[in-house]
Amino acid sequence: MTVTVETMKNITLEDLIALGEFDCACGKKHAPGVARVIIEKGAVKSLPALLEEIGAKKPFLLSGHDSFAAAGEAVCSVLEEAGFPYTKYVFPVSPVRPTEYTVGSALMHFDYSCDAIIGIGSGVINDTGKMLARATGMKYIIVATAPSMDGFVSGTSSMDRDGLKTSIYSTAAWGVIGDLDILCNAPMHLLRAGVGDMLAKITSLMEWKLAKIIVGEDYCEATALLVERALNQVMDQSKKLLERDPNAVRAVMEGLLIAGIGMNFAGVSRPASGMEHYFSHIWDMRALAFEDAKFEQHGIQAGLGTLYTLMAYEAFLNGNYRPEWERAEQFVESFSLADWNRQLLAFIGPGAEAMIEGENREHKYDLEKHKARFAVIEENWDAILETIRTLPPAAEIKALMESIGFPTSASVIGYTNEQVKTTFTMTKDIRDKYVGTRLFWDLGILQEITEEAFQM
Repeated sequence: MTVTVETMKNITLEDLIALGEFDCACGKKHAPGVARVIIEKGAVKSLPALLEEIGAKKPFLLSGHDSFAAAGEAVCSVLEEAGFPYTKYVFPVSPVRPTEYTVGSALMHFDYSCDAIIGIGSGVINDTGKMLARATGMKYIIVATAPSMDGFVSGTSSMDRDGLKTSIYSTAAWGVIGDLDILCNAPMHLLRAGVGDMLAKITSLMEWKLAKIIVGEDYCEATALLVERALNQVMDQSKKLLERDPNAVRAVMEGLLIAGIGMNFAGVSRPASGMEHYFSHIWDMRALAFEDAKFEQHGIQAGLGTLYTLMAYEAFLNGNYRPEWERAEQFVESFSLADWNRQLLAFIGPGAEAMIEGENREHKYDLEKHKARFAVIEENWDAILETIRTLPPAAEIKALMESIGFPTSASVIGYTNEQVKTTFTMTKDIRDKYVGTRLFWDLGILQEITEEAFQM
């Protein structure tokens, strides 16, 4: 069976998982990565049945203080009633940071008499649990304590390694338990964060198509449609989150899981992460490097990054720019990589060293590579404009964010407008991924867009 775009128009999450591995019309094989998902009231009671299904006799529980307080006792009670022995490790520090030290601590406390891993938490706990599962080769189940990010079932973990925010191949959760009794009582801040991580798909999906046009990146229309449908459902239900409406919470949780499955289908983070996420990554890296730098929940930062990314593309469209080789050539030839590297180190800290090393491999600033990209941009200009014009107005998304009490300025993290501008210009350096700031750099208009987009 070959799955087409039509298949994705009305498919449910359950049917999507039931497909297993399949041939896609894009020419590739896709697999959801996750085997079981239970989202309902009292879902934590299904844990013993899931453990029996994978033949596990003794799970290892991994959690943090806050997440264990939210669901740990319920998990332990269910396991004890079913006669399952277990070992648990609750990180002694709060908040738990996504670093190599956290993964190392989890591995060093792991009990090798256990035969499965149960994460109790969300973002960092889940990413660490997936890393631990890969290291031990054991099946992993996550009991979600908040619908706050899209990494539950993705095959990568977002970690800070040597100060650089990076996606490391780990393993997808075999099973996900989303107990609505737990999720609906998550802090409102985390519910908003889940919406923020879904709003990021507005810009990431567009940039995925943009990268296909400009640099020939693989693109799957069926996957893009799947994630877009999930995004629209979250946007439709978002206002009900303030009431902790179970249907709204379910929509966010399902949307986040579908986004994770979309990343598994694509084999990369493209369907769920673009320039908007790099605002968040840079702020996380600064928080690791500098004591006075703050950070927020990933979904909050990604939501802010989405708003800023929309503002940048809007400034681009309003400027009626055209590809002008003389302007682009002059801008690129005046660009000093050595000076730029010094700016990266000063603003981001030691994590920038890995970014600089990345450029030593990628050579995106190479004059000949730039010339070749510019030729493609010029040839496909109408298609590029048409793609960018599919974005909604920034004001529309800002209004949605405000309606649920979502912050709409990075001042909530302590960042000034000038620091937001600096962050924006550096988003092109986080990954070897073609995003908006790379397009603006290629056109020689990055400085103009920076000033026009962020006149606050």
